[in-house]
Amino acid sequence: MDSMTCVPAIELNRVSMTKPVLLGNSLTELDIIRDVSFSVPEGEILALIGPSGSGKSTLMRMINRMEDPTSGQILLFGSDISGLDVRELRRRVGMVSQTPALLPGKVSDNIVYGPSLRGEPCNPEEYLELVGLEPELVSRPASSLSVGQQQRMCIARALANRPNILLLDEPTSALDRTAARNIIELICNLNRQLGLTVIIVTHVMEHAQAIATRVAMLVGGVLIEEGAAADFFEGPKTQIGHRFLKGELTEDGR
Repeated sequence: MDSMTCVPAIELNRVSMTKPVLLGNSLTELDIIRDVSFSVPEGEILALIGPSGSGKSTLMRMINRMEDPTSGQILLFGSDISGLDVRELRRRVGMVSQTPALLPGKVSDNIVYGPSLRGEPCNPEEYLELVGLEPELVSRPASSLSVGQQQRMCIARALANRPNILLLDEPTSALDRTAARNIIELICNLNRQLGLTVIIVTHVMEHAQAIATRVAMLVGGVLIEEGAAADFFEGPKTQIGHRFLKGELTEDGR
């Protein structure tokens, strides 16, 4: 991991995203993300929360440059990501989706994929052990693993690129309760062991409370609250935050 403690790992400055949608016979620009600003210090775990459709996954894709903002700026350790090589950005900012995304072939093929593209050596057994999987699985077809094992393997594949930041978009949504709890524990351990900065989207507040050091809450593409997780779960600053924790908030924030 890079030692860059004087600037945030990730910083969003007035980031907005609009997308064209067809309403009747008219093409209209729809606001997906509106003027969002916050930062994530190095080594922290940020839980990105809010009702469905609030723009959380879009924000994650923008940090990984799967989509670009319409306006605003996203900084990685002080550097605007729009000026970075996309392949290098995605090496430094790993991403794991809610459904395990498997590459064809064996477990080892999945884990060494990134380093092999750069001509770098990689010991897949090392990364399996890091995520709590048996090294013997390395020669198994990736598709033969359980869903929980596949998700761990996807995390191992991201870690093999030696990222500074790990983005996790609903990583437990396809898992049963036990497997989900194990993934949350794994993320906490990786944060402690590697000093890894983590941004996780989750709809399970039990998970957010267990894992996060910071919270950012989006509703309708707008940042409603941001700050220390302990403060948020003890008592949100806004009425919307209180209603969200009580499960009373609709998708449009009403």
